[in-house]
Amino acid sequence: MVFSLLGPSTHELGGSHVLLGIDLGGTKVAYALARSDGEILARSRTATPQSGDPEADVEAIVATARKLCEDNGVRALERVGLSAPGPLDRSTGRILGPPNLSGWTDVPIVAWLESGLGCPVRLENDANAGALAEWRAGAGRGSKEMIYLTMSTGVGGGLILDGKLYRGHGGGAGEVGHVPVEWPGVLCACGLRGCLEAYVGGGAWSAHLRASGAPDGRTARLAGGIQRVLPEHLLEAAREDDPWAVQEMTRFNAYLARGLVQLAFLLAPERIVLGTIAAAAGDRLCLDPLREELARSVWPQQVRGLSIVASELGLDLAHQSSIAVALGESDRR
Repeated sequence: MVFSLLGPSTHELGGSHVLLGIDLGGTKVAYALARSDGEILARSRTATPQSGDPEADVEAIVATARKLCEDNGVRALERVGLSAPGPLDRSTGRILGPPNLSGWTDVPIVAWLESGLGCPVRLENDANAGALAEWRAGAGRGSKEMIYLTMSTGVGGGLILDGKLYRGHGGGAGEVGHVPVEWPGVLCACGLRGCLEAYVGGGAWSAHLRASGAPDGRTARLAGGIQRVLPEHLLEAAREDDPWAVQEMTRFNAYLARGLVQLAFLLAPERIVLGTIAAAAGDRLCLDPLREELARSVWPQQVRGLSIVASELGLDLAHQSSIAVALGESDRR
């Protein structure tokens, strides 16, 4: 069924029904229009509205989505896919209180979007949506058992098992950022200690680099000061073989490898897809050391045929993630 946005007549691009994807982030919202086969036809991005009133913010998102449809001659939508940060409740269509969305506590976003756009909305957390996108259109293509990890502010993950997204009991599967890699370890933002996220998440790693780096070191100079250091500055210095940057990259890889070793023993994946920081670091600085460590630390039968690869979608991940949600898990090869 196609639902009308703008009146009784409908416009179907190329004879196929149109999907809308919305990827809601703490700073940006990405929008995409796609055919029913997932081919993206139009894209846009805006700053995330954060007025302090979630209902007004959703109204702004609806207005932007409708404008994208109007600009591209789309008068009807079949379905919307929404990728959003957790915690959230898919069964009720509510966002429960993501730390990067001020005031968004127990927000019935699916109901509000369905009311504003006049069509069904599918909700998925952003890490699972990223896994679906990489599996459908990126580095996970052709695999049946895939683990996806993204290391931005924190560490998120999604599991494709036996060719479908695995959510686990209550939808809590894939929280790979909270696999313990040190005990008792440093305090994680979640309240536990020793979590993978506390060592390789972008926020925690940046804080570590600022606390341990030399004020006059190469990384600090690239950043314009030690208190401005971000992972990208460390990576640039490591590519230049700066000794301290290489040392810190080795530490990062050691903790990430501890997490991947546990996942390899537990799930025996066919492919591990790494995004953001690890993907930016590339083979020499990150992926090759991880491959070598897993070959040393995991039984051969557990890693036989395993490939560790970088995400392929890059800046298009947000658009592809929400469209993957709109397509649904029935869209399998």
